[in-house]
Formats: sequence, structure tokens, C-alpha cells
Amino acid sequence: MGTWAEDSFGNDTACDWAYSLEKQTDMSFIEKTIEKVLNAEFDNCDAEEAIAAAEVVARLQGHWGERNAYTEPADKWVEKSGLKPDKTLVQKVHQAIDRILSEPSELLELWQEDDEFEKWKISVMDLKSRVCV
Repeated sequence: MGTWAEDSFGNDTACDWAYSLEKQTDMSFIEKTIEKVLNAEFDNCDAEEAIAAAEVVARLQGHWGERNAYTEPADKWVEKSGLKPDKTLVQKVHQAIDRILSEPSELLELWQEDDEFEKWKISVMDLKSRVCV
């Protein structure tokens, strides 16, 4: 894993995803990212992207998490977009997080092997609580 922290943007995959978000003008990129985890088998990269997308949804609702250099591309997009996630997307975010935190989930398995597993799980659960249905 190209991971340095347990937060939503603490990995290479999520940071790359955030830079792709900068070019978007609507919610479709976020929706497709979340749906990858819901509609098929998914790998750890799909899960990391879905967590990043969930973080953007929380921020669009006004429920900001930690802000730092890694979150900056997503933060800027949220601030300029003026978009609000609909109820269906919010429900999908909750379902995606539940799938990521349940077996079989490659990302879950990778984190279970890491000393920081509990911190990561708490971070993901905090994210879920910030995405309000």
C-alpha cells in the first residue's frame, strides 16, 4: 500500500483520485466511484477511491474532516462546486463504507495486517457518521 496515514487521503490512490476530481463539473465522477464498490468485486484501490469520494460527500454536506495538503485538491473542488449530494448518493456512500468494512474486502484485509488497523477503522467510521442521511 502506498499509504502513510489512516485518514481518507492518506494514500497515493486517494490523492490521485482527488486530482482527477478537479476536472469534474458534476457529481457523476463521485457516483461512479462509489458504485464501483457496490456493483462488483472491488480491489483495495477501488475502496480507497470510494473512501475519498465519501469524504467529498461529507464535505459537500458541510461536515469537514481534517484539512491538510493531501486534501487540498478535494477541498478546493468542494468549495467552488456549490453542489449538494442527493439522498440516493448519501445512502450509497453508507452502503459502500459497509462493504469496505466487511469481508471480503481487500482493503480491510490489508489494514487488518497493519498495526494502525484500529485507527483506520475509527477514521472510516467517523467518516460514515459525517455523511448524514
